Amino acid sequence: MTVTASEASEAAARAARLLARPVTLNGLTVPNRIAMAPMTRMFSPGGIPGEDVVSYYARRAAAGVGLIVTEGTYVGHPSAGQSDRVPRFHGEEQLAGWAKVAEAVHAAGGTIVPQLWHIGMVRDQGDQPFPDAPAVGPSGLRIGATVPTGREMTQRDVDDVVGAFAEAAEAAERIGFDGVEIHGAHGYLVDQFLWAGTNRRTDAYGGDPVARTRFAAEIVAAVRERVSPAFPVIFRYSQWKQDAYDARLAETPEELDALLAPLAAAGVDVFHASTRRYWRPEFDGSDLNLAGWTRKLTGKPVITVGSVGLDGEFGRAFRGEGAALGSLDNLLDRLENDEFDLVAVGRALLQDPQWAEKVLTGRFGDLAPFEAASLKTLS
Repeated sequence: MTVTASEASEAAARAARLLARPVTLNGLTVPNRIAMAPMTRMFSPGGIPGEDVVSYYARRAAAGVGLIVTEGTYVGHPSAGQSDRVPRFHGEEQLAGWAKVAEAVHAAGGTIVPQLWHIGMVRDQGDQPFPDAPAVGPSGLRIGATVPTGREMTQRDVDDVVGAFAEAAEAAERIGFDGVEIHGAHGYLVDQFLWAGTNRRTDAYGGDPVARTRFAAEIVAAVRERVSPAFPVIFRYSQWKQDAYDARLAETPEELDALLAPLAAAGVDVFHASTRRYWRPEFDGSDLNLAGWTRKLTGKPVITVGSVGLDGEFGRAFRGEGAALGSLDNLLDRLENDEFDLVAVGRALLQDPQWAEKVLTGRFGDLAPFEAASLKTLS
């Protein structure tokens, strides 16, 4: 099937109209529905974001991205990371660099939140930036392992990490960010507590799904206490993990509700539901994706994410290749039906900093399909 010029124009206008609407997240008004997904870049030697990082984010804000979620930034705990080139969200020089990023994004008309991150058992002994720090996790287990290779966290460890997230969030508000995102997805520390595959604890932090949310809920509550009431707190989570794409926190909507309810009660304002392909239904018997179920169960605003733009679906649809038009209609139908509130775009924005502007102005013919080999720079 092909589409006529008139049909393409109408579809482009619909996309621009739906995506250009502002949205309110607690006390923050985001100018449109396009978010930039967090993507690790390792371009910050010493954990300090420099002028190139400032330009990287400001360029995308100037080109129409409404909400930027930064790459993952390590909180102030020695075991949080595994690279000295990933930015940190603690330390005088590091925070000064991030303050410049926030200022530039605001000057370009965008909004921005840092993603706060602790990798947990993904860390190897001896990794930078603090090589003497041990790998820690709820049970000292890596994904897929049956024998601990790290240290099971003590109550002191738990309290220290909770405090590190809260301190980072407080710093984010102080230096001018618009909110924070807590990284609770993809098999990193917070997710290691949420998932039974890596959480074998028998104390208050392990056992049934509600108990496994306690660590995450304590982080959310501590963050909420240290920031102002209107400051948005976003929580990113996923079913899938690194090296375990079929892993699931919840097999049914009821199990998902049990996991999300304590987080919402602790103070989450927005959920960021990470899937690998946004169009896939999450549970049998419903077309709702993970973000849609999250919004239905919690009533909170939700960000959806997962391969938007990677196959060139937008561009192909508006060049008359009708096979891709259904994919675009699917995304916009879901957005129009309030299945989710924002659409996060990742790698397509790495390739093309002007991606959001082209979509918002109907310049779909200028969109090129994403090709990993074409990413010669991440500027």
